[in-house]
Amino acid sequence: MEQTARRPVRRAVTAAAALALLAAVAAGPPATAAPDARGGHGPGDGRATYVNPVGAGAADTFADPAVVRGQDGWWYAYGTTDPLREGEGTRHLLPVSRSRDLVTWEHVGDAFTERTLPSWADTDPARRAALWAPDIRYVDGEYRLYYVVTQTTFTPGANDSAIGVATAPTPTGPWTDAGAPVVGPRPGSGGPDDFLWTYDPHHVVGPDGRQHLFYGSYYGGIWLTELDATGTEAVGEPVQVTVDNKYEGAYVLQRDGHWYLFASSANCCAGPTTGYSVHVGRADAPTGPYLDRDGVPLLASRAGGTPVLVQNGNRWVGAGHNAVVTDLAGQDWVVYHAIDRADPYLDGTEGVNERPMLIDRLDWVDGWPVVRGGAGPSDDRQAGPVGTARTVTGFERGTRPWRGEAWRTAPDDPQGGPHAVARRPGTLVTHRALPGPVRVEADVRLEGRAVGGVVAGVAAGGRKDGRHDALHAELDQGRGHGRAPAVTAVVDPGAGVLRLRSGDREATAPLPPGPDWSTWHALALEVDGRRARAELSHARLGDPLAEAALDLPHAVRAGAAGAVALTPGVRVDDLSAVRLAAPPRPPQRVPEPGALVEDVTFEDGTGPGWTAVRAPQVTVEDGDLVWPVEQADLVGPGGTAGLLLRDVPDGDWTAETVVRVDLGADTVRNYQQAGLVVHADDDLFARLSHVAIWNTRQTEFGHETPYAGRTSYGGTIVGPPGDRTWLRLVHRTDDAGEHEVRALTSTDGTRWAVGGVWTFPPGTALRVGLAAHGWNGTDPRAVARFEHLRLWRD
Repeated sequence: MEQTARRPVRRAVTAAAALALLAAVAAGPPATAAPDARGGHGPGDGRATYVNPVGAGAADTFADPAVVRGQDGWWYAYGTTDPLREGEGTRHLLPVSRSRDLVTWEHVGDAFTERTLPSWADTDPARRAALWAPDIRYVDGEYRLYYVVTQTTFTPGANDSAIGVATAPTPTGPWTDAGAPVVGPRPGSGGPDDFLWTYDPHHVVGPDGRQHLFYGSYYGGIWLTELDATGTEAVGEPVQVTVDNKYEGAYVLQRDGHWYLFASSANCCAGPTTGYSVHVGRADAPTGPYLDRDGVPLLASRAGGTPVLVQNGNRWVGAGHNAVVTDLAGQDWVVYHAIDRADPYLDGTEGVNERPMLIDRLDWVDGWPVVRGGAGPSDDRQAGPVGTARTVTGFERGTRPWRGEAWRTAPDDPQGGPHAVARRPGTLVTHRALPGPVRVEADVRLEGRAVGGVVAGVAAGGRKDGRHDALHAELDQGRGHGRAPAVTAVVDPGAGVLRLRSGDREATAPLPPGPDWSTWHALALEVDGRRARAELSHARLGDPLAEAALDLPHAVRAGAAGAVALTPGVRVDDLSAVRLAAPPRPPQRVPEPGALVEDVTFEDGTGPGWTAVRAPQVTVEDGDLVWPVEQADLVGPGGTAGLLLRDVPDGDWTAETVVRVDLGADTVRNYQQAGLVVHADDDLFARLSHVAIWNTRQTEFGHETPYAGRTSYGGTIVGPPGDRTWLRLVHRTDDAGEHEVRALTSTDGTRWAVGGVWTFPPGTALRVGLAAHGWNGTDPRAVARFEHLRLWRD
C-alpha cells in the first residue's frame, strides 16, 4: 500500500521499522530504467516468456497488485495509489492495467479521479485521503473493487482508515462507490487519533455461497467478517485470524479442502533494505484457525507462518502483498510487488518506494505453496503463463475453426462481447486432437433451466446425425475418442448440482444457494489419465462454488475438447482447451552444512578465537554462555551494543547457534533480542534474532548498510521461535563476488524455515558472532543463553 501516508499512531510495524527510527532516513541512488517484459511465444501453446518486472510497460511502480480475468478475455490488474512513472508527480487513484498473457501490460485508466473520490473520503488538503490495496472480484454479473480509504469524514480524528467498495459493469468502470464503508473506522484505545489499521481488504466466497471479507494490518491484526448478499455491508461478529503486529495484505484461497491465508510481514517500504515477504497458514474453514506447516497458529504470540515468497539475493528485495491467478493450463502464478535494491525510490533518494509488479510460478508441494520450488523472485528470463493459444477463442471471429452444428455466434454481450449460444443439444469442440492431459474451461451463462458446461475427450470431427451432431451422439452413447468415454462437466441449476460424468460414472457436487446462473460463471475441467476434476467459481479466483472429482474407467489420453449443451439456452465465452500444466518440479532442498570446522561450546568459558566488541558482560553457567540483554542497539550510525565475533572459514560457510531467551508472551517487551550476527562494521551487518515485537515473538533477519550518505535498516521475518530456537546463517558468494547470507530458523533442529537473503559488497571482510540487546531499561530484562556456535565450511 502507499507507504508515505502510513503514520502509525503508537505502534511500529516491526522491530526493523521501530529501530530504524534511531537511524537516518533511508535513501537510494539515482533511478535507472526498469527492463520491459518482452514476451515471446512458443509454437501455438500461448506460453510467453518474461523478465520481471512484468508491469514495466504500464508503470514504474504498481504496488499491492490484484488481478482478475475479465469477461472480455483480458487480464486486469489494479494497484495502490501512487504516481505511475518516475518524475510524474501526479497520483493515480487505483490505476488499472490490462494484459492478454499476464506478461505484457498496458495502463488503461484509473478507477477514480480526484473528482470522483468516494463522497466519504476526506478531501481536506491537510488530510487528503488516498486509496490503497485494491481487491478485485466478479460476482453475479458485476465487478466489485474493494479498497482502503485512508482518511474518512466520519470522525474528527486522523488516519481513521476504512474499507470501501465500488461496483462496475466492466473491469475499467465506470466505478460507483457504495456510498458508505463496508467496514468503518475502528477506534483504538489511545485517544481521538488512535485507530486500528483497517487496511488490505480481500473478498472470498465459501462453498456455501456466503461471502466474507478479510481486512486488517499490523496494528490490530487481520480479521474476517461475513458480508451481506450485496457484498457491501458487514454482518455478524468479526473473527480475528492473525495476531496483531505480524501480518497484513491477506490473500486467501481454497484448495483441496483447505483454506490458505497468504499474508505479508515486515516493513513494506524501507528502500534498499526492505524485507517484506509472504508467509502462509492453512485452515479447514475461512474463519480459521490458521496453522503453519509445523502446526503453529498464526494467532499465537510466537506467531506461526511458513515462508512462501522471500528474497533470494538477486536484484529484488521486499517481495510481498501478493495475489494469485491461474492461467489457462491450470498453473497458479503469484503476482506481487518488489523493490529493485539498486533503484528503490520512484524519485531521488527518498520518498515513494518504487514497487513494480512481478509474477512467478506458484507450485503446490505436499499440500503447501512454494514459489519456483523455493527459488523466490526471478530476475532472469522465465517460461511464462499460458494466456492464449490456437485452441482459445473469445468468438470474435465466430465459432470457426471450432466445430459444432448446434451452436451459433451470438451478438455482443455487454460484458463478454461476441459469444456462442446453443440452439439445441450438442458440442462445440476443437478441430484437432489434444494429446495428453488437458484443461478446458469457459465462462458459462444459463438461460432458464438450461444445462451445459465443458467436455474433453471427444472426437475432433464428425457428420450430422438427426437433431444431434455426431459429436453429441458420441456423448449420448458414452463414447469419446476411441474407446475411452468422453468427460463432461455441466452446471445443472434445476437439479442443484455440478455434474461430472464419463460413461456410466458420475460425481456431483451441490450448488450453493444464491448465485445467479444467468450471469457468467467460470467452469474448468481437468482430465489427466484416469482422473477428472471440475471446478465452478464466480471468477476463477481460488474460491470455488462447487468442485467434483471422478476416477475414470479408462485413461483419456487424447481427443478434442470444448463446450457442451445438454439443452438449448447454454451460452459460453472465453473457451479454451490446452494441455494441462505439468506437475511441479521437485522443490529446492533446505541448504545443508558441509564439513564442521568449529564446534564452540562454553564449558570452559568463551575460550580463544573470540573478539569482544564494547566489552559484553557475559558469564558461563552450566555450559551456556549467559548474556543479560543489553540496554543498547546496533542500529544507527556507529552502534552501541556489545558483540562477540569470530573469523569465518574461507569461501562459503554456515554458522549456527541455539539460543534460549525468555521474552514472555503476549506482553510488550520491545525490542529485546538475542541471536547471530554477521558483521563487517557497525554500519554494515545483518543479525538473526529471536526478538520481542510488541505482543509478538518473532525471528527477524535485519540488515543495516550505508546508503546515499546515510544508513538504511530493514528486516525480514523467518519462522516462529520456540523455547529453544536454532538460528542458522548460510553464506554463499555469487558469480560477481557478492556475499549472500540466507537465514534459517528451527524449533527442533530438524525442520527448518528458510528465510530471505541479505547481501554484502564483493571484497567485504565478514565475521560472525553473537549479540543480545534491545532492552529499554524499564520492561522486565531478559537473559539470553547460548548453547554453542558451530561453523561449517561448505
